Amino acid sequence: MPRPISATIHLDALENNLAIIRNKVGNSKIWAVVKANAYGHGLHCIWRSLDQADGFALLDFHEAILLREQGWQGAILLLEGFFKPEDLPIIDEYQLTTVVHSHWQLEAIEAANLSKPINIYLKLNSGMNRLGFPADQYSAVLSLARGIRQIGQITLMSHFANADKDNKEISVTEQLNVIHSVSQGLDISQCLANSAASLWYPQTHRDWVRPGIVLYGASPSGKWKDIADIGLKAVMSLQSEIIAIQNLKAGDKIGYGSEYTAPGPMRVGTVACGYADGYPRCAMTGTPIIVDGVRTQVLGTVSMDMLSVDLTPCPQAQIGSPVELWGQNLPVDDVAESSGTIGYELLCALANRVPVSIPYGF
Repeated sequence: MPRPISATIHLDALENNLAIIRNKVGNSKIWAVVKANAYGHGLHCIWRSLDQADGFALLDFHEAILLREQGWQGAILLLEGFFKPEDLPIIDEYQLTTVVHSHWQLEAIEAANLSKPINIYLKLNSGMNRLGFPADQYSAVLSLARGIRQIGQITLMSHFANADKDNKEISVTEQLNVIHSVSQGLDISQCLANSAASLWYPQTHRDWVRPGIVLYGASPSGKWKDIADIGLKAVMSLQSEIIAIQNLKAGDKIGYGSEYTAPGPMRVGTVACGYADGYPRCAMTGTPIIVDGVRTQVLGTVSMDMLSVDLTPCPQAQIGSPVELWGQNLPVDDVAESSGTIGYELLCALANRVPVSIPYGF
């Protein structure tokens, strides 16, 4: 028999989440962000549940080609743009839209022999300072791009640094002020909102929005409480079983480094899941976990293949009892917050050795 750990992908939850975002953003078109193998969920098996989106946004050419080969004929956006001039024939062949954030990319497009003009997202650096043209150069760069015959439709794109943070509205407002100042009189469509802005800043909902993590049922702020009341559902559940039980006495220690000491007699379960499966090694004692339907806590240091759990709240638990590491009953954000990270990282880190099942008959 294989190890009892597995992940389940709930396609009905994915459809539910897209519908919620559609309702939030009104008439704005939606790029469903599926980068990083659909945030660890498996692009090849989930994209059809997002085919009511207006396009797919991603990073890697092989993922764009996969979508085309599996039948998607709609728009595909390369969020980081292209990396070498040699990439342009692929963009041309597969009819991709690309972000352009640097002068060399415009020069490469102008020098390319393309079968038709390509659509671009001309990125404005409105304050995040990763990619994009400075505000004082944007108008001139746009004029240059409009003069390149190999370029078709142009959309202004920018990205918010703090739309996912408490008490950071001023930063979103500051960036919007930059965008407004730059775009006045330019007659250009816009794509600004990420997941957080799609949820919480309707003034950013322009022609297109780019929801990512919310499609998978996790919070852009890293805190489940921030999205708990809007109806989003977890798309991924990670589950395993109790494979051993230890009966400890006061003073007994658990795991590598002996980081946890039993305060008194207690039952401790060993779960077939560790950091080689994608569970965070940095998960501290107290990280929530569900055993046999009861919420309890991780104890001690997470090992490569196993972790320990407190069975005090669930005396009925036995070897073979089900364990939910995260999922529809335990938000991945709660696990991530206890581990000093964010739900994005845990979902994207699911290991290849974890079997994945997809119940299609929902």
